[in-house]
Amino acid sequence: MPRLGFACMYRHPHRSLTIKALETIERTFNPRTTTLRWMTGAGEAAARAKLLELVQHNLDAQLRLLAYVSELPPMLRMLRLSSDLLPLYSHPAVAPLYREPAFQALMAERFAAIGQLAREQNIRLSFHPGQYCVLGSDRAEVVENSLAEFEYHADMIRMMGFGQAFQDFKCNIHIAGRLGVAGIRQVWPRLSQVARNVITFENDEKTYGVDDCLAVADLAPVVLDIHHCWIHEGDYMAPNDPRIERIIASWRGVRPVMHYSQPPEHLQALGFDAGTKLTLPALLDKVNKRDLYAHSAQMWNDWTNRYALQFLERFDIMFEAKDKNLATLDYYRRYVA
Repeated sequence: MPRLGFACMYRHPHRSLTIKALETIERTFNPRTTTLRWMTGAGEAAARAKLLELVQHNLDAQLRLLAYVSELPPMLRMLRLSSDLLPLYSHPAVAPLYREPAFQALMAERFAAIGQLAREQNIRLSFHPGQYCVLGSDRAEVVENSLAEFEYHADMIRMMGFGQAFQDFKCNIHIAGRLGVAGIRQVWPRLSQVARNVITFENDEKTYGVDDCLAVADLAPVVLDIHHCWIHEGDYMAPNDPRIERIIASWRGVRPVMHYSQPPEHLQALGFDAGTKLTLPALLDKVNKRDLYAHSAQMWNDWTNRYALQFLERFDIMFEAKDKNLATLDYYRRYVA
């Protein structure tokens, strides 16, 4: 069964409510975080208490978010979890707190519950470590920090009961860094088995495209981002492009995932119609290329939506839109249901 998913945060459907009312509702589903500056300046007891409270809130919030997803139609049961569930987990100044019994017990209980609920409700889960996770860097300290950050995600995946089989959970990153593919191959043996079981590589819009990701397809699956590909290659990849079969093959029998986003809605005010294909030459006459990197709130361009729909038979689609669940639900109602 194909799936459509959303990333990390819940948005309440009644947008006419006051900002304060929306924040109150959404706070129960969404994680909170803190800063290293606050943690190191608050005093040991206050820092420990605050962090424990944050972790409990964040894991309970994810359980509430999964409960919400479990009430959606089966095709919409796909969710990217937030990377901020355990604030500063991989930082040397904070990491010892997470090894204390109170933290260990809380994490073991709540992550097990998250994993159990996902399996019971057949919700496909993923993570997407941020831009500072650069395994292909030419700087040793960046590589060390990136490995720690990725293994932080692997620890959460392990506590949920995943990571035991190839791609029972997806943890996606960009190749990134000056060493690129060569750097990935160099650090690969240093990743834990759980990390190697769950990692995927996604093409970006600037440096490392689909072909670069296919160069490491023997290590891990390729996540096709059609928006990044459009910017990087100058056009949308045809659904019958020969590389599509190679991308699918990289998943080794697991249903592939692709990422889908659109440039911001304000392009309509510049004369770009929602029913017409967006072409880079025309866009770049009016906007800077970097303006196209941003994500729209909703999936406003009908031509691109119908293009993406051609992949649904063979790919699950993770939507990357500012309106999160609302954008995915709107697409489902308009094009699929």
